[in-house]
Amino acid sequence: MTAPMPWRSIPELVQSASDRFGDAEAVVDGELRLTFTDLADRVRRTAGAFASAGVGPGDRVAVWAPNSSEWVVAALGVLTAGGVLVPVNTRFRDEEAHDIVVRSGAKALCVQNGFLDREFTGPPGVPVIDLKTSGFLASGRPLERKVGEDDLADIIFTSGTTGRPKGVMTTHGQTLRLYAEWCRLAQLRQGDRYLIVNPFFHIFGYKAGLVASMIRGATVLPVAVFDVDRVLELVEKERVTVLPGPPTLYHSLLEAGGGHDLSSLRVAVTGAADIPVELVRRITTQLPFTHLMTGYGLTEAGTVTASRPGDPYEAVATTVGRPCEGFEVRIAEDKEVLVRGYSVMRGYLDDPEATAEAVDADGWLHTGDLGELDGDGRLRIVGRKKDMFIVGGFNAYPAEIEGVLLNHPAVAQVAVIGIPDERMGQVGKAFVVPRAEVTQAELIAWAKQRMAGFKVPRHVEFRTELPLNATGKVMKDKLS
Repeated sequence: MTAPMPWRSIPELVQSASDRFGDAEAVVDGELRLTFTDLADRVRRTAGAFASAGVGPGDRVAVWAPNSSEWVVAALGVLTAGGVLVPVNTRFRDEEAHDIVVRSGAKALCVQNGFLDREFTGPPGVPVIDLKTSGFLASGRPLERKVGEDDLADIIFTSGTTGRPKGVMTTHGQTLRLYAEWCRLAQLRQGDRYLIVNPFFHIFGYKAGLVASMIRGATVLPVAVFDVDRVLELVEKERVTVLPGPPTLYHSLLEAGGGHDLSSLRVAVTGAADIPVELVRRITTQLPFTHLMTGYGLTEAGTVTASRPGDPYEAVATTVGRPCEGFEVRIAEDKEVLVRGYSVMRGYLDDPEATAEAVDADGWLHTGDLGELDGDGRLRIVGRKKDMFIVGGFNAYPAEIEGVLLNHPAVAQVAVIGIPDERMGQVGKAFVVPRAEVTQAELIAWAKQRMAGFKVPRHVEFRTELPLNATGKVMKDKLS
């Protein structure tokens, strides 16, 4: 059972981490090494800078920048000034980002110009602060405003892969309670060295990364852009112990082979609708990891389910574990996963209609994911309601089909969509990144032996890579 939180807010957590861990390394970013004491001091100065810039309690500040020590200091500084953090996806183009900045009512926009060879602009009337060159973060007098557990901490916009992004509102108390639980399930420890490849603009990087590290006293090593050679170099040089990421991260590590000392690695954390059992076996036998956690989460509720230490390979690979403490999960008649618990969002920003559609009168969040529960209460995700396609009257779930195809030894990655068909209405089309030579006919024949005929893709297109967003999810709207 999770103990009562000793902190009412994320700023209190930052100060507590300084008191508890002091001279231990909090953030390592290139040549920069900040202790927990250094970090807390910088955060308070940054809070003063935001206050001088007119940011008051409840005001929003957007951060449109990659993982870095400056992102950490800026974000925590916003919260310490009593503000509300609005992270923005670094892959968004100007128009997309400006829409979020304007809708959030942000009083300022923090950027890192030059990242991905881009200049990051702001909408008219919103001051733009360059985190690398402006000197803004160090310009304030130390400040820490009182913030409560029920105060809004952040507005994180959904990925927008299925429509216009919606701003998810979450409080300090919700985040602290849930990610203390996450630390326990992931076996994050004091002194761990946590390489954060997952972007900070996403809850996997920000909450299961930065906030979790503050809770346990782990060192944050931010990575701006995933590059397998750079990751291998950092793991060896910095003796990294914790390395979460999407399944593609672990595929890359396995394919990169030897040449680096990876013996320090202990904890892996990933999540997907279906991970091949063979990948789970390889992560824990061919790489040094001794603990692999899989889980299921969404912006609207955080991490909802997770595997437990000792779960068998099959369960870790084919399910996303059991509900975290304080959550209920049930499956609706149409197979939609419904979630209820303390961490369900306070609502979508300025959108009561969408909020009412997502969270019903009984407090159940309608996730849009389709799933089933096994006899041990573990959740298996079988697809998205919007991804499902109908073949001759039968419901076909891409995640289920992808899970089968990933078992073929020549398939490294796959994404399945439904496409129009004159006779059947819709049929499946698979986009495959191969790891060995295979033909469309061979793959279809193999699939016919392993799944019902209506599920078998009628078409296969081979690609060298799949279009991924910054959090490692396939952008199916880019496939046709």
